[in-house]
Amino acid sequence: MRKLDGKTAIVTGANSGMGMATVEALSDEGATVIMLCRDEKRGREALAKLSEVNSRKLDLILCDLGDFDSIRAFVRLVRRKYERIDILVNNAGFISLDRQETKEGLERQFGINHMGHFLLTMGLIKMMGEGSRIVNVASGAHKVGKIHFDDINLTKGYNVVKAYSQSKLANVLFTRELARGLKKRGITVNCCHPGAVATNIGIDRETGFGKTITGMLKPFFQTPMEGARTAIFLATDDSVKNITGQYFYKCRIARSSKRSKDMALARKLYDLSIRISTRKR
Repeated sequence: MRKLDGKTAIVTGANSGMGMATVEALSDEGATVIMLCRDEKRGREALAKLSEVNSRKLDLILCDLGDFDSIRAFVRLVRRKYERIDILVNNAGFISLDRQETKEGLERQFGINHMGHFLLTMGLIKMMGEGSRIVNVASGAHKVGKIHFDDINLTKGYNVVKAYSQSKLANVLFTRELARGLKKRGITVNCCHPGAVATNIGIDRETGFGKTITGMLKPFFQTPMEGARTAIFLATDDSVKNITGQYFYKCRIARSSKRSKDMALARKLYDLSIRISTRKR
């Protein structure tokens, strides 16, 4: 019997890179894996490739993490089709040199990397219970991050490092606060830094910008499977089944920034996120 037989998992950003590697690992351990993908063509291509191993139980469901209506529709569909979620890996990530906005008018890196996963997670919590695990893929970039409460959408002085590090600090703070809230229910919440990984995160899908640079650096980066290893560990390993609210790197608890441990800051971000996710446009 495989470790995850009978369990159901969700992986965001499942059509490439670390997301696809995570789907592969979890499904090979017996889990039914729901692949959350934004693009139908790339999602179907990934599904077809992963399905070459007949024993894998996979379900592709489309969702745009930059669109609250799309996230809510995804949650409704999952609730209709499944009774319980055992593993949620919030893996999808977005980065952009230029300032962009989501459908709700949020700065896109904060809007997808944090708010999209926040709304998704909050919508799925009712389907989780004792032993369920939530894994947020953060980044070491959180260490230079700050939550700009006075200008959360970075309308002034935008730059890619400022935006990305804010979104990744938000991932760690959300992990801490959610872990505190879910501890009594036996649901664990942890986050991880994958390290430098050769993925498509910095490539413009329409123009191809970034492909050449990424290709040149690829020999110096980890493979997607290597980068996904800690997230997979947190989702499956018995040694961490009772550990929650921690930041991991290379399958071990690692040092995170002082700001990322500020529980008052974590609560303030959580409250802001609730307001953003429930406000009317």
